[in-house]
Amino acid sequence: MLSSSHEQQALAAASASALTGAAQQAARNTGLLEAPLLAVETALAELSVALQRNDLPLLERASGNLHLALAGAVRQFSVAAQSGGVPAPLRHRLARASAQVASQREALARATTSLDRAMDVLIPRQAPAAKGYGANGQTARSVLGGSLMA
Repeated sequence: MLSSSHEQQALAAASASALTGAAQQAARNTGLLEAPLLAVETALAELSVALQRNDLPLLERASGNLHLALAGAVRQFSVAAQSGGVPAPLRHRLARASAQVASQREALARATTSLDRAMDVLIPRQAPAAKGYGANGQTARSVLGGSLMA
């Protein structure tokens, strides 16, 4: 039977081994996650430039690159989360990238709304056909829709 000091030493050795293993896994995860995270950050920067320049071809290319980079990062971060966790600095960088995506999405939505309003002023939409009764007492029907009468 092991004495309590031997048990404590064995427990300490096992804890140290587990911590060393966790530290090694965290280091491996950092190496695996750095490239996909850098790809997301690069694609975000490219997308930001495209939005500032109003460069449609660059915008399409940058948004496609961002989509691919995000998909790859999500895969790698999921694997890392299941095998030892994601180091805090990388988690913070990913959160910052996520906030940038949300910010750019919001800016794009505002720009789209503004463009829609400008288009409505320049090219008014057709007013819907008047509803009610026609001159002969029957209901007036829209040219674009309505029900068929048998």
